[in-house]
Amino acid sequence: MTYIDNRQKFYIQLPEFWADMYGQEYALYEPAKISEDAVKDAKLLGERGGHILFKTASLLQSENIEDDTLQLLGFPEVLNSFLRYQTPLAKTVIGRIDSIETPEGHKIMEFNSDTPTFIYECFKVNELICKHHGYCDPNENKEKQLKNAIRSSILSAYRHLEMEHAPHIVFTAHEENIEDKQTVLYLKELSGFPSQFVPLEELVIRKGIGLFDQNGKKIDVLYRQTFPIELLIQDVDKVTNEDIGLQLTQLVVQNKLAIINPPSAFLLQSKAILAVIWGLHEERSPYFSSEEHEWIERYFIPTYLEPDTFLKNKEKYVQKPVFGREGDTVRIFDGNGCIIDQDKHQSYDNYVSVYQKHVSLPKMTFQSHKGVQEGYRMTGTFIINGKPSAFGYRIGNAITDNLSYFLPSCIKE
Repeated sequence: MTYIDNRQKFYIQLPEFWADMYGQEYALYEPAKISEDAVKDAKLLGERGGHILFKTASLLQSENIEDDTLQLLGFPEVLNSFLRYQTPLAKTVIGRIDSIETPEGHKIMEFNSDTPTFIYECFKVNELICKHHGYCDPNENKEKQLKNAIRSSILSAYRHLEMEHAPHIVFTAHEENIEDKQTVLYLKELSGFPSQFVPLEELVIRKGIGLFDQNGKKIDVLYRQTFPIELLIQDVDKVTNEDIGLQLTQLVVQNKLAIINPPSAFLLQSKAILAVIWGLHEERSPYFSSEEHEWIERYFIPTYLEPDTFLKNKEKYVQKPVFGREGDTVRIFDGNGCIIDQDKHQSYDNYVSVYQKHVSLPKMTFQSHKGVQEGYRMTGTFIINGKPSAFGYRIGNAITDNLSYFLPSCIKE
């Protein structure tokens, strides 16, 4: 049988999975064979990188930081109280560090802390494809870790509301987006709690009172794994012209609604966090220990809010919007400030940008519908309740975009 036949025969068993997207192949069939050391490296990256990111979030949520600083990082002023709101949950329940494997080790490009996808691929599909090919899964037992994190976060979020009735738990996503909806339904199933899936467009906000489902029942815990806060706050009622997105954030601050991921996850979502970390490192801030400074030097990439340093040193650099996704609005510049590559989408031009030293993604060959191809590989490592967890690979263009493939992986014998 051909690659195409074998792939179709395997993925047809997963009707809930988006093995093809945008009318073309998304999930590859033949896994990359990786070493045990690669698994250990991803875990170490998650432990140390996650620790630095969480510690920085604590700093930015503290009273020592002025509100103006949050605005410099690209956050709208109306969200100050939301960003500083403390919950009993981890800074993010499900987050994903995207990194570049280099000869010196992993380098962190960004932290998708608020609404990461790629979950079903790493926690479920990778295991199935490893079993199918007779290999060991590098993410073995990680689905159990994910399940426990979802359950504990829902319980903690509900207890924080200090209500006595059984919680009304709702999972939500855009109804028409198969990737978003099926990801959320997977998390809903893992939770094991009585809950509902309600499409985003059917949720109703009553100002100062609460969030309600399509039947008028008040929601206690909203699990919104795929709906970003930066898009939520743009929601305006077409009839009344009210800022319904902002009203939802106010319900959270008033402790009338719990959301997962929590507000701190949105704080970490801004790529400007990386500029904060690098700035504190360059000035050898005592906020980080000497060991933590070593971790920053090893795992983080020089990142600034202006490109001046790179232009002065004639270094190649990347411009990224602080809230961009899937490579959208990313531009690569040479040392003279001339664009040499950019994503065709420019949806996030209205956001503040960060400027990051250019580090090349590793190249490799892989099998696909189109035959043997060469592509650039990016690593995504999940941080679950502050602990490193499953990881996986996307492969495609030099700027990883929504057309990049999911490359399964297995441990070579």
